[in-house]
Amino acid sequence: MIRKSMVSFMCAAIALVASAPFAFGQQAAVLPKPNPFMTPTKNPSTAEGAALEAALNKTNSAVQTNANKKNGPQLQTFTYTVTSSRDGNVYSGEIVGTSPFFGANGRTSVSTQLIPIVIVTNSVFAGVNAMGVILTAPGVTVFDPTVADDSCLSSPNDVPLKLVQQSPIFRPFDFNFGGTDVGVTQTTDAFQRGNFFQLISHGASGKVNYQVVLDPVTTVPKIVINIPAADGVAFPSAAFGGCPTGTEGIIDIAVYEPAIIGLFTQLASQGVNPSTFPLYSLHNVVECEGATSGCATLNSGACCILGFHDAFGAQSFGTADFDTSSIFLSPVPDVSIMSHEVAEWMNDPFVNNPTPLWGHTGQVAGCQGNLEVGDPLSGTLAPPIFNPENGFTYHMQELAFFSWFYGAPSVGANGWFSDNATFLTDAGPVCTP
Repeated sequence: MIRKSMVSFMCAAIALVASAPFAFGQQAAVLPKPNPFMTPTKNPSTAEGAALEAALNKTNSAVQTNANKKNGPQLQTFTYTVTSSRDGNVYSGEIVGTSPFFGANGRTSVSTQLIPIVIVTNSVFAGVNAMGVILTAPGVTVFDPTVADDSCLSSPNDVPLKLVQQSPIFRPFDFNFGGTDVGVTQTTDAFQRGNFFQLISHGASGKVNYQVVLDPVTTVPKIVINIPAADGVAFPSAAFGGCPTGTEGIIDIAVYEPAIIGLFTQLASQGVNPSTFPLYSLHNVVECEGATSGCATLNSGACCILGFHDAFGAQSFGTADFDTSSIFLSPVPDVSIMSHEVAEWMNDPFVNNPTPLWGHTGQVAGCQGNLEVGDPLSGTLAPPIFNPENGFTYHMQELAFFSWFYGAPSVGANGWFSDNATFLTDAGPVCTP
């Protein structure tokens, strides 16, 4: 996941309500570019993981009761069992859709709620002192993905939410993987078709019949989350050498994740329930994590988490940033983070699908043992997609196939192990730290 910084995977329409001591547009680059692919710490035995767990445990009990209803609607998934050729062990997990292992065809539609989140921060970057400590000052900044942001985008394509709605995440485009036509569909469904290409039914005409799509997609009214001054800071993106006139918000995940989970009860009237996929959309806002409050100042803790997917009881969900800031070490343009997180949600909706250990690739410096299809290729973009409807060019992340995790032979398109052929072999021997 990019909870990726919950492993699975950002200049907002910004209204500067109170000005900072430095004019954002004039601030020279003084800060190093941050890592965009931090994995959040979920292990409660660590200080960071314990802090997040404690924050999540404070969420409203009514939310937990609703999310854990066993007799209500459930996400449509299938259970797989596979023997890994990488270590000879048997693994089972749960993936959204119908099982391709039995020649599945037909359409799985997952009702999806796209939820624009307006983040309000109450501290602003105020420079760096002689000891290298980042200073902040009081100041209100509003990051609103539903209004035009002409600082880092250009009219008419300057409303982040509209660009998300018109992206291949939700609109159909023609996908071809190395000469293998997988049809006209959404990007995540195209990935799933390529992922299991040799297993799924192709019909008498040779066309792929297997589909897992986000449909219907409903955009709910925007929701405002106010971040306490100690837990959110607005930085000029120019301070990192990014977009000259933009702004980036950094907020504590231990404040943000409980807040979006706490919205489930409110969102029930908008159709959110365990059978649906609520997807929170941010613009130029990322998360940090720390053992104590204050990671948003970048003086402690770690940054940055650009998106993640998770589950609270039976309710799965995702969140992703639409990035235009250009502040990161690796490019993470527009919906590339969202493509990462949606694909990981579809292949590991409850963040508990085990695999043989793999690592030392993508955003994973050590070893990881789960079916997070984005993490092994974080920082590797797929070929861009031009949308003639709005004239905008979108960027998806390349993703790793199921067979890369569990081992050869590949059941994916062309015998590949990822959807743009960066991986032509599986993950290899079991990872060692």
